Amino acid sequence: MSNYALKKGLYLYPTPAGAYYAVCSVNKDRPRQFLRALLAQEQTPELNMINLQKLMSQHEEAKCLELLHHCQKLGWVQGLDTVHYYSHDALEDILPDLLSKISENGKVLLADSQGFYLSSHGFPHEVAEELSALSAEIATIHERRSGLLMNNMGLASNAWAVIDAYGNSQLGFWPLFIGNNRFVIAISGIPHFNHPEFVSLVWALSMRYATK
Repeated sequence: MSNYALKKGLYLYPTPAGAYYAVCSVNKDRPRQFLRALLAQEQTPELNMINLQKLMSQHEEAKCLELLHHCQKLGWVQGLDTVHYYSHDALEDILPDLLSKISENGKVLLADSQGFYLSSHGFPHEVAEELSALSAEIATIHERRSGLLMNNMGLASNAWAVIDAYGNSQLGFWPLFIGNNRFVIAISGIPHFNHPEFVSLVWALSMRYATK
């Protein structure tokens, strides 16, 4: 029997770290599937056993509690005091503001797998186009050499960066795998994926593209 107990009056929501884990890889382990299910909800679900069983596709209560505890211990899920609702505003209206909050210097863009940018903040149009095309080329190289990077060297990350002499990222490319889609966030300088706007960004993309 599990010794875990659910705290009443809370609503489940991914943390920034949980949102990143949910979409940073195509692998479908149980925690990632649970987090993706959370991001597919119109509103933050109330923390109760019925909702956990649905979100986790698991009928055994003990296993649900164990998975929730695992995600909580890793800082991937949080309990909110109030319910949050998904914004139904058009993506083109909300993306620029959300993107601007996850970059230290405000230079960031979101590109699709074909190398076209959906939204950009801080980059001139011509630069955004070139960076988006570069992101697609990097993804092709990564896929071609993934056997070496992941299997032989144990490097599970899909992100690439242009670094300075001290190893700090000057320009980074982070893929987001949502449904059957791959997006890339390109950021100049230090990323701020630990901000709540990153969760809102992943939530918005998941609601729009996860089932497509």
